[in-house]
Amino acid sequence: MWSCSLWALLPPVYSAFTAAGLWVVYFVAVNHQTIAPLGSKYKRRNGSFYPPYISVAGNSPPASCIFSEVMNLAAFVGFILAVLRYLQLKHTVVSQCLNAGSLLTFSFGCFGMTLVGNFQIFTEEMIHNFGTLMTFGLGTLFCWVQSYITLRANLRNEGRKAGILRFLLSGSITLCMILYFSLMAQGFHMQAAQCQWTLVMFFLIFLSTFGIEFRHNRFDIMCTEHSGGPESLSDSLEVSRYQPDQL
Repeated sequence: MWSCSLWALLPPVYSAFTAAGLWVVYFVAVNHQTIAPLGSKYKRRNGSFYPPYISVAGNSPPASCIFSEVMNLAAFVGFILAVLRYLQLKHTVVSQCLNAGSLLTFSFGCFGMTLVGNFQIFTEEMIHNFGTLMTFGLGTLFCWVQSYITLRANLRNEGRKAGILRFLLSGSITLCMILYFSLMAQGFHMQAAQCQWTLVMFFLIFLSTFGIEFRHNRFDIMCTEHSGGPESLSDSLEVSRYQPDQL
């Protein structure tokens, strides 16, 4: 018998499909000789062979079409994950200002993902780079805040183990981001691209760890007739501890 909530599958499935989508974009771009393969010696040819940055891989069709879909879906489902995490922590010892601030931070980060996916770097560079800064900057901040919240909330006495894991992932993400911008500024584009791909994979692994806590909860949506004003989000969504015998 399945011994935990099926909601535990949402974070790892989200991360796996997003990662798979980005790698599809990469292989399509490599196949069309738009970018150099990761690990190869970068050498530009006739203005059409670029380092394998994620944004560059998703710049030209047909890879750009896939890239836009992947980023839009990743932003949408990522926002849902952030909302569920907020609701899970709503009635814990965690400061509600910190909890709400974390949700707001990641919401803007998700909006940055849509900018990255829909405004290609070679056509709308300023908007694209602004979205990149929002995604990486606010995404990294979200990771650090959630790592602290994990230790503070200590759900089911698992906060120490999960918190240490998330702090390690947050440190790895931060290190990759610093290396990425440093190497790119110095013109080491192949190494910078490798750091960028590593950063994104670490970030997706971080989001997948929310399944650790989600396996203890069930999220229910209530639909009721209401003659007064609109209900708040907390009135229409309920979080309860998962009970195996409820299946």
